[in-house]
Amino acid sequence: MKSAFRKAALGALVLAMALCLPGMAPAKDIELTMYYPVAVGGPITGIVDGMIAQFQAENPGIKVKAVYAGNYDDTRVKALAALKAGEPVQLSVLFSIDVFDLMDEDVVVPFDELATSDADRAWLGSFYPALMQNSVVDGKTYGIPFQRSTIVMYYNKDAFREAGLDPETPPATWDEMVEMGKKLTKRDASGKVERWGVSIPSTGYPYWMFGALAMQNGQELMNAKGDTTMFDAPACVEALQFWRDLGAKHQVMAEGTIDWGTLRQKFLEGATAMMWHTTGNLTPVRSGANFDFGVAMLPAAKRRGSPTGGGNFYVFKQASPEERQAALTFIKWMTAPERTAAWSIETGYVATRPDAYESEALRKYVAEFPPAAVARDQFEFATAEFSTHETARVKKFLDDALQAVLTGQKEPAQALAEAQKGAERVLKAYR
Repeated sequence: MKSAFRKAALGALVLAMALCLPGMAPAKDIELTMYYPVAVGGPITGIVDGMIAQFQAENPGIKVKAVYAGNYDDTRVKALAALKAGEPVQLSVLFSIDVFDLMDEDVVVPFDELATSDADRAWLGSFYPALMQNSVVDGKTYGIPFQRSTIVMYYNKDAFREAGLDPETPPATWDEMVEMGKKLTKRDASGKVERWGVSIPSTGYPYWMFGALAMQNGQELMNAKGDTTMFDAPACVEALQFWRDLGAKHQVMAEGTIDWGTLRQKFLEGATAMMWHTTGNLTPVRSGANFDFGVAMLPAAKRRGSPTGGGNFYVFKQASPEERQAALTFIKWMTAPERTAAWSIETGYVATRPDAYESEALRKYVAEFPPAAVARDQFEFATAEFSTHETARVKKFLDDALQAVLTGQKEPAQALAEAQKGAERVLKAYR
């Protein structure tokens, strides 16, 4: 399956070359440039290149230049810089949470203006509603779900067996996670920790993890208009206290910060029995684990919950009408059910539309590997990822508060009140 896109692309390319007969002047190609990020493990750039080669072979009038631009923040900065410099960038895969900023910059086109046929409108309505919460603003669709995810809990079944726990019954509540974490935390004779019970990363995307904890405690972090935050709500304070207590009180998680980028490898090395991470790491975990592992929904406090995450396709206003239509053709091709299924299998990202799970390839894959369905099933409890006007500035207030609490510098109520005050200063201009 890993080489499915490459094999299909090669075959289609050979066919296309055969059709280019001598003496026939080809029509001028429409050339598109697309920036995209990578935030997970695995050969994502190679998979994207293979998909684009296959698209170009099947659509010989459209050329797509895909530019890997770093993480999500890097990609947004580079794409906006290219637009301001007048460089030819017609579309990009950017954070789903960038939607308000892109609207405020007046650089994106609503898909409702491009997708005007009945078939196009049916396509717009084909994605999971949970994923569209970060796509639709004031009734218009600005982003199309592509590399999307939820947070899931990976756990080491062998460690569960060693600790006398049922490997088929992962924790379903915060209390169960703490109790199991105590049994799973393993120390040597000197008291040094050899394996933590649970790890929740607090660098990279700490606001994302906190969004899950807050939602599980019954509180969303912002309103749908992106102009109000609820950082200092009592349920948020309780959620942050719980996060800190996992290390400081219950001693089932390392105190201080836990690195997003290296946590997957630490899980694979047995340094933690459970980890919260993106489902976008599912395939790398499956490839790298030399032990029996499981994937579960995140545990509940008052309810289950995880924000969605990941990237959407956006089309930029500076594109010509012909380029916009070519971009729409490309995005529809990339998000077709069979491609969505293959993308999910190769990367671990959740398939973004229900009919992809009805494809033969994904039905067979889920039957053979049931963890692939966990992120999809969690959509029932999912909410939008944190997104506001001036998201980066507002998010930093929250990220700084989380770091201050997890490193023991501030108490949750104080830190979140300060974050809320900072967010208010920024967002009041947008009400």
